[in-house]
Amino acid sequence: MTSLNSHGVRFAFGTLTVLPVRVTRWDRATARVGMLCAPLAGLVVGLLAGGVGALSLLAGSGPLLAAVASVAVPAALTRGLHLDGLADTADGLGSGKPAEDALRIMKQSDIGPFGVVTLLLVLLAQVAVLFELYGEGWAHGALGSAVAAVAARLALTLASRQGVPPARPEGLGATVAATVPARWALLAAGVAAALCAGAGAAFGPYGALHHALAVLGALAAAELLLRHCVRRFGGVTGDVFGGVEETAATAALVVLALGG
Repeated sequence: MTSLNSHGVRFAFGTLTVLPVRVTRWDRATARVGMLCAPLAGLVVGLLAGGVGALSLLAGSGPLLAAVASVAVPAALTRGLHLDGLADTADGLGSGKPAEDALRIMKQSDIGPFGVVTLLLVLLAQVAVLFELYGEGWAHGALGSAVAAVAARLALTLASRQGVPPARPEGLGATVAATVPARWALLAAGVAAALCAGAGAAFGPYGALHHALAVLGALAAAELLLRHCVRRFGGVTGDVFGGVEETAATAALVVLALGG
């Protein structure tokens, strides 16, 4: 079990980040542990993003540049993989074509108009919210970045739960799809929401509630996209996972911007 857990952590960091972690085992048992560890990978990415943004702000850059830096770090740490998945998912959904044709569109290397517009709006939304948070102080911006990253990877854990089929028989989506027992996914969601609430408590009782709601809002938005993709494509793909991740990150930030 210890060996499996170790391989699962490697799987999470090796597939969800570009950090120098070598994946030495690639099977569904490892994928199950890896997707349960996805929020941990998100925490590391989020702390790095928040740290860079906070240092930028403290160095006198201003909240806008700090926000851009915090958005750029996760993109760099994933080589834009999740953003690419979001764009491909948008192109597939926007094509209005049958599932087989839509999946073929998503596999193409180019990005269509739906993908371009979606990427633009999502990145603008993320920068806009973080601009507001960093305007309140470096701690608000850094914590917002961390919570969004954790919620985003937690959405991948839930998207990997049993009962969610793969759309293709090959690829990362097929490897991780339906690997995580639903009760484990819900437990991971509860733990992550509680930890984010605990971090938000640094800003008072309302801060704890606000950050917990950000996680729940992120999961709700991701679930809506996930269900639509399953209906539309017949299951999930690696691109759908990317779309779910970016949707959750954006939704978490939007919730933090509301009622702040």
